[in-house]
Amino acid sequence: MSTQPVHFSRLHGGNGHTVALARLNTPATLNALTLEMVEALDAQLVAWAADPEVALVVLHGAGARAFCAGGDVHAMRDVALGQARDEAVAILTRFFAAEYRLDHRIHRYPKPILAWGDGIVMGGGLGLLAGASHRVVTENSRLAMPEINIGLYPDVGASHFLGRLDALGRFLALTAATLGAADALHCRLADIALESDAFPALLERLAATRWRHDAQDDRARLTTLLSGLAAESPPALAPSPVAAHRTAIETIASRSTLAEFASALDATQDDWLASAREQFAAGSPSSRALIWEIGERLKDASLAEALRAELALSVNTCLSPDFAEGVRAQLVDKDKRPHWRPPTLAEVDPADIAARFDAPWQGPHPLAELD
Repeated sequence: MSTQPVHFSRLHGGNGHTVALARLNTPATLNALTLEMVEALDAQLVAWAADPEVALVVLHGAGARAFCAGGDVHAMRDVALGQARDEAVAILTRFFAAEYRLDHRIHRYPKPILAWGDGIVMGGGLGLLAGASHRVVTENSRLAMPEINIGLYPDVGASHFLGRLDALGRFLALTAATLGAADALHCRLADIALESDAFPALLERLAATRWRHDAQDDRARLTTLLSGLAAESPPALAPSPVAAHRTAIETIASRSTLAEFASALDATQDDWLASAREQFAAGSPSSRALIWEIGERLKDASLAEALRAELALSVNTCLSPDFAEGVRAQLVDKDKRPHWRPPTLAEVDPADIAARFDAPWQGPHPLAELD
């Protein structure tokens, strides 16, 4: 296997077309995204978009455990703790701007992109999956935006794509709920489910298909191909608990204030919602307040507007004390006992939350070109 953090290859079809493959190639870290990986993938997508031989792109992850577990938060924590503020702002701005530019490119890509979301798909991994024209999950898929557990918030455009789910999206953001394949399909975060061992057969059919190099036509052909595979060997998926509990979820998450949401969640007697209640209660109080405020401010934002807002939010929030402490508790010391500052929702200063929307850099917005 290539040692490059992102491995690029091609499948050559019989009629001169090419299927381009990008494999996130750091399975030891669950394919967590680094700046090097983000910039390499973005540059290659630009090149493939202009290559007349490339008909479509397949994005997948190395190893059996994960498509992508998110961004490299260990490295971000090191920056936040080890650099002077101005230098940390510069480094974090470069990473998040590159990541969000990549996410935007995938959403707007002129050719079909198939994202193979097998295994763990969390945080930045969901940002990659969400924008693909064809989002595939398997019986092994586990999707989540668990940022509340490390003092962050769901970014990578989630304020747009979760925002479109209204109360359900708010619930997912605030509770770090983990979704299986059936949940992902129900929540419209995936398009089709295939068996995890169907990937080699999928690649064979992609190479054998006569692509037209017309985006609309090729997307339709890819949809037909995937539907045929699913019909031949339907994956065995567990039922969707989100679908089964959607009425209760939306009743709780439709409350008009965060305090009312917390009270309604705490009062529910639904056993399945116990995990959501625990995750919400254990998460950073500042993150809870920020997620709610994002839902209020960005509910009608376009993808580009959401990503521009998220850039400031992410840099500022990485420099907050809860981020370093959350990563320590969850991923460094792994004691699962973060000491949040402030420790309660009642003590969160609204002015601190509002200030996170302010640009920490000087000059033009780094994502001004996004449309």
